[in-house]
Amino acid sequence: MDLPSFPASAAGPDLRHVILGSEGRLGVITRATIYVRPLPEAEQFHALFFRDWSSGVEAVRSIAQAEVPLSMMRLSDKMETQTTLILSGRERLVALADLGLRALGYGEPLCLLLIGATGSPRKVRTAIRQATALARRHGGLFTGTMIGKMWRKSRFHTPYLRNTLWEHGYALDTLETAVPWASVAATVDLVRQALRQELAPKGEHVLAFAHLSHIYRSGASTYFTYLFPRSADPDATFSNWLTLKTLASEVIVKQGGTISHQHGVGRDHAPYLTAEKGPVGMDMLSALVRETDPEELLNPGILLRDEKKS
Repeated sequence: MDLPSFPASAAGPDLRHVILGSEGRLGVITRATIYVRPLPEAEQFHALFFRDWSSGVEAVRSIAQAEVPLSMMRLSDKMETQTTLILSGRERLVALADLGLRALGYGEPLCLLLIGATGSPRKVRTAIRQATALARRHGGLFTGTMIGKMWRKSRFHTPYLRNTLWEHGYALDTLETAVPWASVAATVDLVRQALRQELAPKGEHVLAFAHLSHIYRSGASTYFTYLFPRSADPDATFSNWLTLKTLASEVIVKQGGTISHQHGVGRDHAPYLTAEKGPVGMDMLSALVRETDPEELLNPGILLRDEKKS
């Protein structure tokens, strides 16, 4: 199959999207045309604090719906805010910032909003000014670039903590979804609550926190990180992970969220795909697989559960 690189087309469904979203079930990409653009002249990351989560959510929503040209917004809940600041490695600066925030009436619980703007210096200045003006209407306190610079410097370090935590007896994983604005608050509350409480009968504590990212006019991606004690028995650790993952996925589906905003379906999420696509949609996906891979050789078991029996 050779798909031309049109700038745009109205000639039926875009088959490129079908192929790229199939997780290897429909074929292998052997050649691709990519588009390039110049590196931006300027990029800045700024930080704001909110006294509570709901104020931060409303600020992010207003910025998105005003179509302020930011390249990034990330709103962290209280627990993730504390974790982000602790992991910055700048204890003295964080302590001084905490004193300053308290003096201005911003004590715990605080929620951190990071915003980024990319482009010409003028475009960056304008976007930051517009975003902060809207955030202030919801009680946002603008603190400049210090925390944004710290985050930018260390943002790719955090994933490496997974192995360190494992060595110290803790397992860590993430999961995510995307929901309309009307469902953001309930989804975050219910998923966090489910993760934190599910292992309590076993006497095990689960640390769970969340942030909003990938913000849209109609809603946002809600992203969850959870940490739980690792058992000496690998099967017990896997069982606990599966329990938490299953429960969170069920909550997401009940809230009307997508089973994945960015991680994909794979095998873990395949049981929940029907709730999103519906029976007809699943039949369409199965028909595509039968047409492009009748022997089911390409990544079997991914995306669709009902494989033919060998």
